[in-house]
Amino acid sequence: MLEHIDMTNVLFLDIETVSGKATYTDMDETLQTLWKHKSRSILRQYEEEVTDEQGAETYTEKAGIFAEFGKIVCISVGIVVRNPQTKELSVRLKSFANRDEAVLLTEFNDMVEKHYNNPHKHFFCGHNLREFDIPYICRRILINQLPLPKILDIAGKKPWEVKYLLDTLEMWKFGDYKHYTSLKLLAAVFGFPSPKDDIDGSNVGRVFWEEDDLERIAVYCEKDVLAVVQLMLKYKRQPILEGEQIIHVGAPTT
Repeated sequence: MLEHIDMTNVLFLDIETVSGKATYTDMDETLQTLWKHKSRSILRQYEEEVTDEQGAETYTEKAGIFAEFGKIVCISVGIVVRNPQTKELSVRLKSFANRDEAVLLTEFNDMVEKHYNNPHKHFFCGHNLREFDIPYICRRILINQLPLPKILDIAGKKPWEVKYLLDTLEMWKFGDYKHYTSLKLLAAVFGFPSPKDDIDGSNVGRVFWEEDDLERIAVYCEKDVLAVVQLMLKYKRQPILEGEQIIHVGAPTT
């Protein structure tokens, strides 16, 4: 199947998420109680109540991965372009990064509706995209009371109805659903630069809430997108992109 996918019709993407509030105590009491309930499964502490101290610790470490308790601070995308003369590929990397989640989601939605709205032609691609990025984006769109792009209105759809969601993790599993392989490991195995040369996912919350460095997060997120593009090229047994083939389209972060 991959041999027939035109890379120029694929929107490569990755998201970065943080806790919805800077700290556990910044939430209202209802959400604090619900987070402590969630923490029982995180801590595998099913028979014992979670303390406020434990809830605060797990909130800092884990809240960002749950759409109900976290939020998106950056969506980075990669668009592959083919030179009409040389047929050489290049990738344009861009980030939607904003402290106001509704703003970045609106900008992302507008791009999808204008340029990637045909499920019979267009594809979305990411690493663990089906389990994390797309569901998280859709949930946060609804929480922000924004309209879902038609192509992302996938609730209840059968697997064969969403073949346009390409997941590089699922491809590598070859049906082995017990196995998880990180993007960093696959980069090492296939011999292209690792996306994790600055921060990793566990640091994003600290960089956002303590350092207030949204630009650094966007740079990190774009490296993940580039790694997914390179991995897809390796899956298709094509040369990876290098040097001037990699273009960063600057966008202000606020």
